[in-house]
Amino acid sequence: MDVVLSIRGLFAGYDRGDILRGVDLDVERGGVTCVIGPNGAGKSTVLKVVSGLLRPRAGDVALDGERISGRSARQILDHGVVHVPQERSLFPSMSVWDNVLMGGYVLSRAALRRRIDEIVSRFPIVRERRRERAGSLSGGEQKLVEIARAMILEPRVVLMDEPSMGLDPKARRVVFATIRQLNDAGATVLLVEQNARSGLEIAGRGAVMETGAVRLEGVARDLLDNPEVARLYLGSAARSLGDRG
Repeated sequence: MDVVLSIRGLFAGYDRGDILRGVDLDVERGGVTCVIGPNGAGKSTVLKVVSGLLRPRAGDVALDGERISGRSARQILDHGVVHVPQERSLFPSMSVWDNVLMGGYVLSRAALRRRIDEIVSRFPIVRERRRERAGSLSGGEQKLVEIARAMILEPRVVLMDEPSMGLDPKARRVVFATIRQLNDAGATVLLVEQNARSGLEIAGRGAVMETGAVRLEGVARDLLDNPEVARLYLGSAARSLGDRG
């Protein structure tokens, strides 16, 4: 496996102690790696450490063999790692167009022009709703704009935290289809997803986290077919997505 992002022995947490207790995880270049597990397992905390929003107490994160753990969020962004958070992150009073442009604030004018042309071709909503306030869009539409803004930097790795959270079935399908399309175009995605079945179905590799560590890791299809994984994590997800269609 061609590993672009390697996580080894990661310990990290907040005031009350460690949430992560020795996380090991590899992310395949050009693939989608989906992390599933119960609430509180530490899935989102992994993404925060990788993107520099949280400093680890121990362990390493390496991007193409270069250690990035412990660096600032801006430094990690400059290395090509972007984070699409679970929470809505658009500026609601600003237009869709201005929100997307803000994603390229570190680019030269020429580079920004080139990237925005590609973004609007891949995300038609950016052109179609460009003058509207971002806060007026539906939850699914806002998530697409957030992803478009992240992609403007042509990142090496995209971190996505629960992109389907709070969305209706139709919007979830659109978001998952968009992630698949980005991956088909060569994007590397590390995805945390509570809708375990849908997340693993678009992934090449998957990992199951529990109590701050990775308990299982491997081919996503194998995890989908694993009876224990199905019993613990896929049953409720399958019921909640019964209207996936």
